[in-house]
Order: sequence, then structure tokens, then C-alpha cells
Amino acid sequence: MVLTKASFDILRAELFGGTLSTSQVQALNFLVDRCKLSGMTYPECAYTLATVYHETGVPVKGKGVERTMLPVKEAGSEAYLRSKKYYPYIGYGYVQLTWKDNYKRIGKLIGVDLIKHPEKALEPEIAAKIMVQGMLNGWFTGVGFRRKRPVGRYDRPLYVRARAIINGTDKAELIADYAMIFEKALRS
Repeated sequence: MVLTKASFDILRAELFGGTLSTSQVQALNFLVDRCKLSGMTYPECAYTLATVYHETGVPVKGKGVERTMLPVKEAGSEAYLRSKKYYPYIGYGYVQLTWKDNYKRIGKLIGVDLIKHPEKALEPEIAAKIMVQGMLNGWFTGVGFRRKRPVGRYDRPLYVRARAIINGTDKAELIADYAMIFEKALRS
């Protein structure tokens, strides 16, 4: 599983507004590599990339949202973030890991002290491990790809249901649309 010139042409045209930065290309290649190394199928990787595309969008004044494809810190001012019930275990990474219990449990699973250093979830290797293993094994909601693995290609309804892996049904339709494009790109 690799991204080809045709893959990047599809992504550039359908998701990234006609251009991809060097950092986005490098991030996409890194993420596909991590999906491949974990044994993810094309649909699983496509849904993982769609999740990253959605979760790592950073507001850019006057330009909308930049899809960084890099681990990010939850958006908001310091005062806003401090107001969160889960502070200082705010959203970090590709999937916006939150809450102390999650940092503790997942830190143990990956062998990293995320309680003392929650910002480590911003490091690409650590963020990728959290995301890939979490999505495969149901670490976030109890639902994971390995818990109920459909055979063959995903269709839109399966991608919509896959949102339960990360966040119930929030933005499920939108992220399913992204996943369909990522699968097309991965298979090109």
C-alpha cells in the first residue's frame, strides 16, 4: 500500500484545495506506512486517514481550515483549554486523545508515561501508535476494526458506522465522504 502520483492528484483535487505542502505529503506517506506496518486493510487505512484529515484541521484566519495531517493540540485559547473538565489532559495527537484515564490506560499500553508528559501524544511516532493501535483494537470507545472486521471493500454505510471507533456518530457522514476519497486514492 503506497500513495502514488495518481493518489496525490486525487487527494490534491478532492480534499486539499488543489495543493499539498511538502509537510502534508510527508505526513501522508508516514501515516500510510504506519497503517501498512500494522496490517491495516485499504479501507481501514482510508478511514484512519479520513479521521486524521478531520481531527487535525487547524483554523487559519481568513483561510478556513488547514488540514495539517500532523499531530495537533486541541484548538482554543489557554483560558478555554483550562476550562475543560479534562484539563491538562486535553486533545493531543492525530485523534485528539483526552481525559486522564485515557492517557493513563493508553500510556500503559504503548509503554509511554502520558500522565507526566501528555504532550508526548504530539510526537508523530507516539501519536501514530496511539491512533493505529487504538483504532484497530477499540481503545477509544470499545469499538475497533479488529472487533468487527468486514470483508472486502467498505461502502459508505460501513464508513459511517466506523465513526463509532473514535467518537460515536459525530460528523460520521462527513468523515465517511473523506474515507471514500482516501480509499480511491490508496487504490489508484
